[in-house]
Amino acid sequence: MILSFNGKKLDLSIPRVMGILNLSPDSFFDGGRFSSIDAQLKRVEQMLEEGASIIDLGAVSTRPGAKEIGETGELDHLVPSLKAIRRHFPDCFLSVDTYHSSVARKAVDLGADLINDIYGGRFEDHMLNTIARLGIPYILMHMKGTPDTMQQQPEYQDVVAEIAYFFQQQTEKLREHGASQVLIDPGFGFGKTVGHNFEILYRLQEFESLGFPLVVGVSRKSMIQKTLGVNALESLNGSTVLHTIALLKGASILRVHDVKEAVQAVKLVKAYKG
Repeated sequence: MILSFNGKKLDLSIPRVMGILNLSPDSFFDGGRFSSIDAQLKRVEQMLEEGASIIDLGAVSTRPGAKEIGETGELDHLVPSLKAIRRHFPDCFLSVDTYHSSVARKAVDLGADLINDIYGGRFEDHMLNTIARLGIPYILMHMKGTPDTMQQQPEYQDVVAEIAYFFQQQTEKLREHGASQVLIDPGFGFGKTVGHNFEILYRLQEFESLGFPLVVGVSRKSMIQKTLGVNALESLNGSTVLHTIALLKGASILRVHDVKEAVQAVKLVKAYKG
């Protein structure tokens, strides 16, 4: 697939790295580190220099236990940052992480090129139709429950089959609305145990039959921390290992905190595959 929006094109036949920029002070791992516009601009510049193809802006914390702040609170975090980043980096492919259709519309007005939705269109009835009308590329993620409840003993009969069924349902709705640029993200850590996460990674290639580019977000997550007995700050090496596995199993986009190391993984896997 070639993502196309706002005159920009991004060829996903080559695996790409999406750099995370959390604008919310409550976000997982780096919440509050980039609270000023200057710090955000410097961070975007660094990630682009390190090889990021997409910058993903998150104005709402979606870590386990995170509380809903509403559209107004989200826009308060997002709008000044998105305006400044688009002004300073006009050619950058910008993603906005939101599940509100009104925020998606505002983000597009301000120059966003992609919408990344952790609810996969379930939070609002209008989201899928809004995405289709905007014509913007859309990452459809799976999450069981909500950020506030998702890690309260999640259970599945077959985690991969249930996620695949969710994707089949939602992508069919998107087709009916007329959306054509859809990517899927199995939602590592979003309503899954450590065991579920590793089963999804092991069986990642099963999602290829759905026919959509696959986004993987395992960067510094608890599946690494709990398995290795490390904290988030110590989980870069584990992140790189899992990124490499994901690339070997067909990931099109890695969503990461550490761009340089992820880009190196992409280059090494490309060389390995020839």
